[in-house]
Amino acid sequence: MKINEQKTGLLLILPSILLILALLVYPVAYGVWLSFFKKHSFFPEQRFVGLANYIYLLKNPEFWMSVWYGTVYSVSTICLQVIVGVIAALIVNESFKGRNFVRGVILFPYVIPAVVAIILWKWLLNNQFGLVNYILVSIGITEQPISWMGKDHIMTSLIIISVWEFFPFVVLSVLARMQSIPPALYEAAKVDGAGAFRRFFHVTLPQLRNVLFVVILLRSIWMFTKFDTVWLLTQGGGAEKYIRTLPVYAYMRTFMYYQAGLGSTLAVIMFLILVGFTMIYFKMFRREEGI
Repeated sequence: MKINEQKTGLLLILPSILLILALLVYPVAYGVWLSFFKKHSFFPEQRFVGLANYIYLLKNPEFWMSVWYGTVYSVSTICLQVIVGVIAALIVNESFKGRNFVRGVILFPYVIPAVVAIILWKWLLNNQFGLVNYILVSIGITEQPISWMGKDHIMTSLIIISVWEFFPFVVLSVLARMQSIPPALYEAAKVDGAGAFRRFFHVTLPQLRNVLFVVILLRSIWMFTKFDTVWLLTQGGGAEKYIRTLPVYAYMRTFMYYQAGLGSTLAVIMFLILVGFTMIYFKMFRREEGI
């Protein structure tokens, strides 16, 4: 009877296993295998080159610039998303008139499509008729409109747009945890004479430790591999190479230079970087927790 039950169980989960193999394991394995070939993206032309693709990229200045831009972009946006998200969560966690409306406004950037957000921000940051430059010139912060899509400021523009788009995820995660913190902890802190800042650092922040760990991990993975926002911002501008992160560089190698082998190599390198970061991140967290 037990053998039949085991066989029935295996048969029931077999479709899920096959689906995972087809949609996850096979593409990853094929990408790793393709990274050892010099292959055209569309024509059936391929030649085994071993580690030549990896060696070429490690010697290629464009690759290292993409790594640098990707690191600056992901680190900056993650830090700002966490800071802005925690502050916003603290505000909307308090009771005040119109709180539900403010919560809805905060969540708005996260629910609109990326293409809509980019079109909106390109209009706002336009150096001729953009609202941002109009305000900056009107209040005297700058005498001339700033070229936000130029090489000197396009990374700043990308960071601002990305923080605006994705900080609501931090707000949702942090706010959900804050509403489950026992009020007795704050009451005890008030009895001990702790002010608002001391209550935040000694009560709220320790309670947010685990959720912030997950949020930073997820946002690191998502921002390092973010493609759509970066790619859409580069369209129609002349400074795209100054925000050419690794996902964009992999896309260009694959679909613009038709070098599928190098594109797969870049994807494998991104995967290895993320695996290494995740292992270090978990090790640091376990060390702090004393695990």
